[in-house]
Amino acid sequence: MRKTLQTLLLLIFLSGILYAQLNPVPTTLNDFFLAGSQPGQSGNLETPSKCDNCHGGYDPAVEPAHSWRGNMMSQAARDPFFYACMSIANQDAAFAGDLCIRCHSPAGWLEGRSVPTDGSKLNQNDRQGVQCDFCHKLVNPNPTGLNPYPSPPYHPDYTNKTFPRDQTYLGTLSVIPTHSANGMYVADNSNAKRGPFTDATARHQMYYSPFHQDAALCGTCHDVSNPVYRKITLPNGDFVYELNDLNSPPESMSPYEMFPVERTYSEWLMSSFNPVNNPAGVSGTPFGGNKSAVSTCQDCHMRDVTGRGANKNDVPIRNDLPLHDMTGGNTWVPDLLPAFWPGETNAAALADGKQRAAFMLQNAAILEVDELPDDKINIKVINQTGHKLPSGYPEGRRMWINVKFYNQSGQIIEEKGKYDYATADLTTIDTKVYEVKLGMSSEIVLATGRQNLDDGSSFHFVLNNVVVKDNRIPPLGFTNAAFKQIQSPPVAYSYVDGVYFDNTVFDVPSNADKYEVNLYYQTASKEYVTFLRDENRTDDWGNRLYNAWLSSGMSAPVLMASYVSTSSNGDEEPPTPPANLIANAVNFSLVTLVWEPSTDNVGVAGYNIYRTDIGTSPIATVTTTTFSDGSVKANTTYTYYVRAFDDAGNISAPSNNATATTPKRNKKDAVFADGERYLLHGEISLSPNPFNPEATVHFGVDYPGNVQLDVYDLTGRLITTLVNNHYDEGSFNVRFGGNNYATGLYIFVLRITPDDHTIETTVTYSKGILLK
Repeated sequence: MRKTLQTLLLLIFLSGILYAQLNPVPTTLNDFFLAGSQPGQSGNLETPSKCDNCHGGYDPAVEPAHSWRGNMMSQAARDPFFYACMSIANQDAAFAGDLCIRCHSPAGWLEGRSVPTDGSKLNQNDRQGVQCDFCHKLVNPNPTGLNPYPSPPYHPDYTNKTFPRDQTYLGTLSVIPTHSANGMYVADNSNAKRGPFTDATARHQMYYSPFHQDAALCGTCHDVSNPVYRKITLPNGDFVYELNDLNSPPESMSPYEMFPVERTYSEWLMSSFNPVNNPAGVSGTPFGGNKSAVSTCQDCHMRDVTGRGANKNDVPIRNDLPLHDMTGGNTWVPDLLPAFWPGETNAAALADGKQRAAFMLQNAAILEVDELPDDKINIKVINQTGHKLPSGYPEGRRMWINVKFYNQSGQIIEEKGKYDYATADLTTIDTKVYEVKLGMSSEIVLATGRQNLDDGSSFHFVLNNVVVKDNRIPPLGFTNAAFKQIQSPPVAYSYVDGVYFDNTVFDVPSNADKYEVNLYYQTASKEYVTFLRDENRTDDWGNRLYNAWLSSGMSAPVLMASYVSTSSNGDEEPPTPPANLIANAVNFSLVTLVWEPSTDNVGVAGYNIYRTDIGTSPIATVTTTTFSDGSVKANTTYTYYVRAFDDAGNISAPSNNATATTPKRNKKDAVFADGERYLLHGEISLSPNPFNPEATVHFGVDYPGNVQLDVYDLTGRLITTLVNNHYDEGSFNVRFGGNNYATGLYIFVLRITPDDHTIETTVTYSKGILLK
């Protein structure tokens, strides 16, 4: 008989585990077992650097290697949010991290390095995230004997060549997935690469695969459910979710029989973008590249470009070459990655990826503003995407409306949805915030000792079994019945069938002369980052993420769309906003800005420069399209935007945000313009202290050079060398495993050698002994 939540609570007490101690729910790997390829069944995944030999180094604008390295899928197993969130998940439910690693590091999972489930066994190849060899091994998880791509309409190469191979591999699986979801992938153990073209001139074995143009491939990891909970349908048709038997796989592998965490793929399935619902596709979007209409995930997130897919002369030039960027809306985390993983990322690729993500955000919605009677305005936000807006992982990400009202002097007299860039606080009570919030039922709160927030929501995603709020804007083709079927209906909100927009009415102050409307998106809220810091009791990922958040602009919101009204006294239209603002940190004390000029039918008089850490007042006014900020500090991230103004007093909407991080000030024996001298120094610390059996060594480098980190015992004997390699300036981490060493004191010596100058830092730490 199925254990009830009350039985779980009794089990915890009988085991001597008081829930107040916040021990994890005693789940096992069996609770997270899912269908598809299992560890050891997909061979060894080849490193992407091998693919670079043909698919990189010839045209960064279109080649697969460069664009792939700039997207967050390639960084999925380097994302510090992934590790910080996974730490909490493992604290809440034992082995829960296995579910996360499946999609964030398929190489690590398939090759058996997902246990322990904190990611500590993942190697450098595993950290390359959703990588080339993984995606190009994927097989459509159809039942054996059923050809998913018959000829016609598909090319006969699938039926004649690929289908027999697919059948052979599918026959080796114990459970074939019934849905594309939850990381239930089928990845062949053959090294042959699968792709969507029959005329490719590859130097390796290949199979033609229509699956690689099928949105179901993306659905593999972009529909996520919690397999620990099962769905119960109530007499009124609503759903509730209760715990499965512990130490048992879920009864059904259907994601729709589990608790929904994210439903991006299913939202697309029920939209007008799905060619089953709308064979012509959706035209008029900016996302498809060379396509005039878009349908699948790949159409928008791997848009068609013109070029070669490899660097060989006999490779055809295509107009339907898929750009391997897989871009979403994350413009912030790429800035964090080099410091967390020195030498593992490509700065140019990440910078290009950020630009593509900003493009996606700035085209994901349209703002329309109508003036109503009785001094009111209606703000209409129109969803331009094939899924809810915003979509994806629910925790921390949000979109909101900001409205500023100005008097005739150009002063802000009232602001709705105000964001404080200095503190990262958002005022939510007077505006519309689009988001999904999950929470725990009272039984789960009682059984685990965790608590919901005041609004009933919770960031404990592996424990959550209630949807508290979901007012995100649905896509074109939305119906309430279809979205309830996929467990993604509006919650504590309502949308009429067929709408893909939302209206919000604001009162206009009687003394307002003009107003400005902005739509913002934020990757991570302050509340979520603080939660990850405060709740982490097992490692330092929460603190590391929080510190990186503090020093990198605190996930500053990105402007998606903007509208500025005309002055009530009949002045001309405001100037167009400045475009393509770029910020560049020249050195530790200087940031330069450059942007494209605005236009105005009466002439642009100048530009106001804003820096978000200072507030809403401009830091400077210029008449050129460049500016140099000499008031910055070293080793700090700054975010800027620019507005144009004309002689009539009209002010444009803001430009895009541009971010720059100044380098550290300390340099080897260097003299700067102010005549001061700064000497190189190194920093080193360990956590935890004492450690047993492992510790994380943190060290800082203030000037590029060779770094050597040695460990000695108290007799002066060299135990091991942890690091001996070139590093750029920054903060880094390396793991020290003490399993083979006795309890006692150990000396860690850091030597940094830029050119001919050596600096040595010595610190003593202990294994099993707390140093005072």
